[in-house]
Order: sequence, then structure tokens, then C-alpha cells
Amino acid sequence: MKRPLTVTILGCLFIVAGLAGFVYHLSERPHDHSIVLLSIVRIIAVVGGVFLLMGHDWARWLMLAWLAFHVVVSAFHSLSEFLPHVVLLIVVGYFLLRPPASKYFQSARSE
Repeated sequence: MKRPLTVTILGCLFIVAGLAGFVYHLSERPHDHSIVLLSIVRIIAVVGGVFLLMGHDWARWLMLAWLAFHVVVSAFHSLSEFLPHVVLLIVVGYFLLRPPASKYFQSARSE
């Protein structure tokens, strides 16, 4: 089955966001002890995005969990940081859990 455009866009966005965040955090605080955890979080986005594009069902759940993690973290910050993360989780969840995406991930698993 052909990959839905929304899955392609989201997979690419996760890859770009992960790489951009990885580079940003490494250049901002290369000697900070928290860089390891921040790098792992960014690498998860890249890995999840790549496997979304490959049609692995677990990757969409990983990306939803990754976004939910950001919602929880941003809840301890300002409302202006929290609300965009909530909206992003809802929008991404909508597109990754819609029937076309579900069919794509099921067909990729059966191949």
C-alpha cells in the first residue's frame, strides 16, 4: 500500500525536528551533563520518524509517546509552552490514527 502523504510529512518533520534539536542542544551546551538525556530524546524523534516512513506500527506509538512526554514536560513551564504541545499531540494523533494511516501500518506489517 502507498504511504499516506500525512505519514510522509510527519515522518520528515520528526526527523528534521530531532536533528535540529540535536544540533542546537549540542552547540548550546556541549559540556552540560543534561546533554545526554536531551540527545537521547532528540535521537528518538529521528529514529521514530525514519521508522514511520518505513511503515512500522510501533513507530507511530513511539512518536505519540514522544509528543505526550513533551506535553508533560511543558506542563511545568508556561501555558504558552503547554498549549501548543497539546494541540500538536492532538493533530499528530489525529493523522497517525486515522483509517488511511492505520491501513498503511497494518499493510506494511503484513508484507
